[in-house]
Amino acid sequence: MAEHIVSRTVYFVIFAALIVLTLATYFAAKVDFGSEAINTVVALTIAVTKATLVILYFMHARYSPRLTWVVIASGFLWLAIMISLTLSDYLTRGWSHLPGGR
Repeated sequence: MAEHIVSRTVYFVIFAALIVLTLATYFAAKVDFGSEAINTVVALTIAVTKATLVILYFMHARYSPRLTWVVIASGFLWLAIMISLTLSDYLTRGWSHLPGGR
């Protein structure tokens, strides 16, 4: 099986993009975008972009066979299941209805 050779230029461009996005994360944390929800969306968008770049290029998923893509997708599916189960438990608890204000 022939491997795909990635040039150093691609790695340097992706590294520079990660540095820029890290600076964007820092400056986004210093700026108030008007509401906490917008701040969260901006921070998560930057984080997902950085994670995607790392997965695609530094973990060599972009040039991997389809089976690798299935494994990556199943990992994200499992993460979504675990987060949804955790949030369904957390959000259905009656925190404000406990006696004594606890």
